[in-house]
Amino acid sequence: MLGGMTTSVPARTVPTGTGDELSQVVRWLEYHRATLAAKCAGLTEEQLRTPSVPPSELTLLGLLRHMAEVERHWFRRIMTGEDLPWLYCDEEDWDRDWHFGEQDTAAEALATWQTEVELATKAAAGRTLDEPAPDRLPGKELTLRWIYLHMIEEYARHNGHADLLRERLDGDTGV
Repeated sequence: MLGGMTTSVPARTVPTGTGDELSQVVRWLEYHRATLAAKCAGLTEEQLRTPSVPPSELTLLGLLRHMAEVERHWFRRIMTGEDLPWLYCDEEDWDRDWHFGEQDTAAEALATWQTEVELATKAAAGRTLDEPAPDRLPGKELTLRWIYLHMIEEYARHNGHADLLRERLDGDTGV
């Protein structure tokens, strides 16, 4: 159950210690994506909207929105050079992914995140780790390897936040 709807949680398997570098980073990113989905599974809309502790505005709903924005940015805007608007953020509020209103739902956030993960996976398919991204960040040369490693770091950090949020909500730890 997620925000009042049943969802399937992707299989979460610790990657094996074998395989080439590309398959290793892909599997670790998939593992961390599945971890975020597991941390959000079984919760109500209200629980997903519940902030951690004052003054923080950190919520699981915000994490889903933020990670959708991050997937879109690094794989599609940076790696493929697609000219895409931000999903949630804008010049009035660059943290709008964390700031949501009554009209914003967990179901929408989950569907958007899942779509962006699928599109990111497609954007990276068939590329090599050393493939450079178009020059979209002045003075910073990036490759697909860098993007994968950054995404693993991004998920790992935020999954730590998700662990604490989930434990506060219902006492669930681990996963």
